[in-house]
Amino acid sequence: MQQLDSRRIALLVAANTALAPLAIDAYLPAIPALAESVGASVHLTELSVSVFLFGFALGQLIFGPLSDRIGRRPVLFGGILTFLAASLAITQVESLEMLWALRFIQALGGGASVVNSSAIVRDCFSGREAAKVFSTMVMIMLLAPLVAPALGSALLYLADWWLIFAFLSVYAVFVLWLLNRYLPETRSDDAQVAGVRQILANYLAVLRHREALGYISAVAMSFAGMFAFITGSPFLYMEYFGVSPAVYPFIFGANIIVMAASNRLNIRLLKRRAPQQNLLWGLGIQLATGVALVLVFAAGIDSLFTVVPLMTLFVGMQGLISPNAMSSMLDHFPGMSATATALMGSIQFSSGALAGVLVGAFEVPSAWPVVLTMLGAAILGNLGVRALSGAALRG
Repeated sequence: MQQLDSRRIALLVAANTALAPLAIDAYLPAIPALAESVGASVHLTELSVSVFLFGFALGQLIFGPLSDRIGRRPVLFGGILTFLAASLAITQVESLEMLWALRFIQALGGGASVVNSSAIVRDCFSGREAAKVFSTMVMIMLLAPLVAPALGSALLYLADWWLIFAFLSVYAVFVLWLLNRYLPETRSDDAQVAGVRQILANYLAVLRHREALGYISAVAMSFAGMFAFITGSPFLYMEYFGVSPAVYPFIFGANIIVMAASNRLNIRLLKRRAPQQNLLWGLGIQLATGVALVLVFAAGIDSLFTVVPLMTLFVGMQGLISPNAMSSMLDHFPGMSATATALMGSIQFSSGALAGVLVGAFEVPSAWPVVLTMLGAAILGNLGVRALSGAALRG
């Protein structure tokens, strides 16, 4: 195992991983304007988030094993270049179908790049140290979704929605330069090279590992609940509650602040608590918050003052859930970390995409699709991790 500076690794992989939240969150304030430009409804334009997530999931599934086979750097650079080309092409899009297609290609490149982030951490660290590095990485990475909506709103007012995708292209160039200059190849030279049959066997090995599957279900369902909110938030905040595109980023940013706080709390708690214990705390709080949201809307007392705090708490629990579930899962697969990460990421982003479809595909002018999808995801996440990883959690 290579011993590299943990802060440097966290910074580099965070810059790489930020491609995804930037590509998802920066254009959220511009969705109404983008919908008008391509001649579609806000709900159908919101589905471009789900299309991106599906492509991101597939990109991880395909290119994760390739990273284990040929190394981290070639897959990283190929993915970033694909992301860059698609981002530039989106600036010229004129139809909803073309937007969906290019977002899918953009996501394939992003998935190929980002799948390496967790694998690079696992190449260099394990156990509690890996969990701490993951938390530091996520803390840094949270700057992207915190800044992204405000940046997108500013670019929207400065020119139009196309400038947001031009910015994504510029950021991709920066990440390409940064990784090429400062990130060495972290895959071990003596790592076993797997063929196609072995790759499929590796995927099956992960799926057959009961405890690991429990951690995957926790991340996937928590992610689904978060993306039910993200997909529906432009409608929920800007149309349902009447918030302007200029104010939307500040309300959205509250989610990231709470997420950053829970990440910081996680790092402190890891000094005396196991990652699995923190994971259960995060899932439990998310479930309680989901129930509270349903009660607020059912009682007819829904407003920005009652809904926003609950939404931010629900989404903010990612800081206690994702790093602990990820490190706990990867500890079981040290020899094929990118493959395991790819499968986890694929299931995670597919779950987020499906949640987005449930929220937006039926074009229901109500907050209930968002709220009920969030609650359902929280219930499944809690049940899944306890049923599949129960023995390890009790230990």
